[in-house]
Amino acid sequence: MKIGIIVLLAVLCSACATGVQQENTQGNAAPTLRFQNPALAPGNGGRQITWADLQSGDILLSATNGVTSAGIRLVTLAPVSHASLYIGNREIVEAVGSGVRRRTLAATLEEEAVVAAFRHPRLTPEQAERVRAFALEKVGSRYDHVGIMLQAPFSLERKLCELPLMPDAARSACLMGIASIQLGTASNDRFFCSQLVLEAYRQAGLPITEADPRWVSPADILHMREGDVPSMKIHQALLYVGHLKMSAENTVAHAN
Repeated sequence: MKIGIIVLLAVLCSACATGVQQENTQGNAAPTLRFQNPALAPGNGGRQITWADLQSGDILLSATNGVTSAGIRLVTLAPVSHASLYIGNREIVEAVGSGVRRRTLAATLEEEAVVAAFRHPRLTPEQAERVRAFALEKVGSRYDHVGIMLQAPFSLERKLCELPLMPDAARSACLMGIASIQLGTASNDRFFCSQLVLEAYRQAGLPITEADPRWVSPADILHMREGDVPSMKIHQALLYVGHLKMSAENTVAHAN
């Protein structure tokens, strides 16, 4: 009966990455099937935080109520459409259509409908400074319009690799194979949002994933958090820090 229910859930969750987890480290307990968590935060709605809870190098995932954001979220089946880097001093660096820019956290909170922070648990102060330095160095760089345009067809074709019950290694290899053909390799002179975030960590000597930064969307970063099922192989799960802004209706954790 249990097997039948699991198979039924797997069919219903088409194009949803799954993973098998051994609950008992002794190996004498039945493994459980885990599905990608589509929610922005684990648990009951997450934790409300303020800018004082952030550390330089934290990754902010967000979404607006605009048409572009809604389109990205629809294609990726995720509640986020944008990624940026917190660089301390209540400022962020992000890649948008006009290019890579530096702006205040307050401006981000004013514009976005929801903002959540994630942290690499092994990021040292030295590496955080390298992340910050790389991000600031790229301010003024052009936006990777070609890379983001190629993400659309890739987001559809990649679903073949994310069928339920696909082994982790096979899924990752499948995704990287399609991505290498469709997306090519990353450029260091043009960036879209998630590409900039992952490239900063790679340049700091702490790559989050084996995948090329150009192959990764904000939704992929969301699924790289602790307790979720990443589509692409990661080196270390990210920690959920909390929500700076829960939704347009909820209280905003102001940066000023």
